[in-house]
Order: sequence, then structure tokens, then C-alpha cells
Amino acid sequence: MSEQADSVSEYAARNQADWNTRADQYQAEHGDSLAEHGGLTWSGWSVPEAELQVLGEVAALDVLEFGCGAAQWSIGLARKGARMVALDLSERQLEHARRAMTAAGLDFPLVHASAESVPLPDESFDVVFCDHGALSFADPYRTVPEAARLLRPGGLLAFSHMSPLSELCWPDGAEDPDESLHRDYFSLHRLDPDDGVTYNLPYGGWIRLFRANGLEVLDLIEPRPAADATSSYWGARTHAWARRWPVECIWRLRKR
Repeated sequence: MSEQADSVSEYAARNQADWNTRADQYQAEHGDSLAEHGGLTWSGWSVPEAELQVLGEVAALDVLEFGCGAAQWSIGLARKGARMVALDLSERQLEHARRAMTAAGLDFPLVHASAESVPLPDESFDVVFCDHGALSFADPYRTVPEAARLLRPGGLLAFSHMSPLSELCWPDGAEDPDESLHRDYFSLHRLDPDDGVTYNLPYGGWIRLFRANGLEVLDLIEPRPAADATSSYWGARTHAWARRWPVECIWRLRKR
């Protein structure tokens, strides 16, 4: 297991401590659902990768999971023939990942590091991806350049995160979004919920950041949960909201 950099930013240290504290509870609440699908589902509504085709064929590709948690996704992709590396800043989450890999009879590198400063060479990967991973919990003005640096020309960056629209409509501390706007769209960047720090940008801010780092937008997927979908993360009120407006979005980008 690779060691992390000597120092991390203030918010990264806060998130690291938070995830170390709640990793056991998180895996108890959500780990079975993630493992049930072999990790290969997107969003809190478990939409199958086989349906969305965000990553496509990964056999024989070098793939980095950019904020892996217990590495359920990485395990699923390794079973499909990907050469996996999984990164996370939380030591406790990586302990869960190591146990899950052992149980699956697999072994691939786990990197303990911040996604804002990854101790790996330029152009190491064909795919960098995460499902509500590092690109949600670290500053995109640092993580997007790092992801682009790590990708080979023609490589794929794919990640899911909260929709900017749902961020605007989700009151601080509430369990569900509502139909009102609660924060300023144009200043959307750092968010400080009680359980850590998250990040988002206006849509135009994301696109300008991608272009500045040599990334071409291939698609923006806004997954709509099925009428009968259930989630270990959200309840019926959020489900009803997500049937009308996007709670999450998934970017697909190609390095020029």
C-alpha cells in the first residue's frame, strides 16, 4: 500500500478524519448493496454500468479508481480484466478495501493519498473514474488537473457527483431536497455540510475547467431512478424529487 503525501490541505485533512470515523458505519449501511452488484452500478439508485456504458470495455486497460472507499468498483472491474489501482485518503476505508480484495481472491495496488497530489507518474492510466469519489470530496481545481495528468492521450475520465441543481435545492442539514433555491448558483464551489467538505461547480465552470486541462466532454448523463428504485442512501421523498429533476450527474470526458 503506497503512503500518502506528507501533508494535505485543511479540508482534505477534515474529510480524511471524517471518513476514518464513519467508514465502518458507511460500509455497514451501504457495503452489502455495493457488493451485491459487484460494484458495477452508478449513483445512489444503483443504475447498472451495463445499462449506462459509462466506462465500456475495460479488459486489459490500466484503470484508476479516484476515491475508492472499500474498492467494490475496483474489484468488479478487476474481475472484468482491468488492471486496477485504487486510491483513497481514508486509511479505514482502505482497510475495508484490503479485506474485500482478500475475500474476492484478488490483489491490486491500494494507494493511500490525496487525489489532489497523486504519487504516480504522468500518463499512467487509460481510465480514471469514480462514483461519488474524490471529485466530490476534493477541490476540482486541483483534482481535475491531476486526473488529466494521470491519463494517457485519448484516455477516459468519468465521474459521478451531485447535480448542481440538487445542490441548489438541498437545504443545509435536510434529508431531502425541495422545490426552492437555497444557495447562490454563481458562487457554487465549496460546501460545508456537518459531515465533511464537498465541492461542486456551475455547469459552465466544470466545462471551462475541463477544457483548460485538455479534456473533451463526451457526455453528461443525468440518471433518473426507475419508478420502483430504492436506495440505501435516500428515501421516498428524494426518490420522488429525482423522478422530476436530476439529483446526480455523470460526466464522460476524453483527454485530447
